[in-house]
Amino acid sequence: MTRTTLGIVMNGVTGRMGYRQHLVRSILAIREQGGFALPDGTVLWPEPILVGRSADKLRALAERHGLERWTTDLDAALADPDVDIYFDAQLTHAREAAVKAAIAAGKHVYVEKPSATDTATALELARLADAAGVRNGVVQDKLFLPGLLKLRRLVEGGFFGRILSVRGEFGYWVFEGDWQSAQRPSWNYRAEDGGGMVLDMFPHWQYVLENLVAPVRSVYAHTATHIPSRRDEAGADYPATADDAAYGVFELEGGVVAQINSSWAVRVDRDELVEFQIDGTEGSAVAGLFHCRVQHRSTTPKPVWNPDLPTTEPFRGQWQPVPDNADFENGFKVQWEQFLAHVATGSPFPHDLLSGAKGVQLAELGMRSAREGRRLDVPELTL
Repeated sequence: MTRTTLGIVMNGVTGRMGYRQHLVRSILAIREQGGFALPDGTVLWPEPILVGRSADKLRALAERHGLERWTTDLDAALADPDVDIYFDAQLTHAREAAVKAAIAAGKHVYVEKPSATDTATALELARLADAAGVRNGVVQDKLFLPGLLKLRRLVEGGFFGRILSVRGEFGYWVFEGDWQSAQRPSWNYRAEDGGGMVLDMFPHWQYVLENLVAPVRSVYAHTATHIPSRRDEAGADYPATADDAAYGVFELEGGVVAQINSSWAVRVDRDELVEFQIDGTEGSAVAGLFHCRVQHRSTTPKPVWNPDLPTTEPFRGQWQPVPDNADFENGFKVQWEQFLAHVATGSPFPHDLLSGAKGVQLAELGMRSAREGRRLDVPELTL
């Protein structure tokens, strides 16, 4: 058995997502299982170098997990010849300069979404990586959720017939920070810090729709800041300058209509925090993070609208669960393994910086649509 070590500069792991999903549940989980084995028997071994602004936080993380290498000097880390990959989970507005430095240093790059705050920058990063010949990727974790993997299985199996529409509901109540602490960081609600529902979630909806159904061809969006004032981590009041809800209508290639509501000011009355429903001529399905239920044309009931009598039909009970038929791992870890294999062997990895730029484009067009109150076409992006 051959073991290949891949040095990874991990920038931004002191944040919630960078720490929990990328460091602990992905890179450290891969190490705990003995590395990631390729089909030829080669084992890829990730060797992280933690990077950030706070020496105290980095030192504490390294000691907690038995890691030896950490630094606040990004340039020094990128100059290390043992480093193969640069990973970025910083705040979005800090990403551009760091990714450009990594590309200039000849490192492969893997970044959280959105890859940039605007389309021009996202495309520039994709073009720089392509010109430098470095392999690159953007986190698109929702595609690896068990519920959406089941949806993809249904699509690929022709269950829906001709797909007509997609409906999505995402969100939950994020406390304002006064009488209960907020469960999301305060920068999420400041536009000047890269916050906002559209910039956060429209990149997700772009790759979900494109990979499950069809590419997005137009967007109409309405945004709102339902909670105008919040309280930050120090207990100080601050104005919420970013949108905390977005209501989008997307036309997909082939005429499919998708409508997705996203809100941090909504209370949940559904089975999971995010749910998608696909309706087709032959059947429908509803999927969340983990579960998926279907109703085929042959078993679809025939309800009749009667406002004078209570509805007695058990609508939820008329759907059938889709079985797992597979073991599902953490989606972030699965995509990390695919990217490590891509770096080591050149195996296909469609979630590149150009793909990430499409998500930024949809977010940018969504914000413009909300400002102008009109539907906008989504042009094709190319290098």
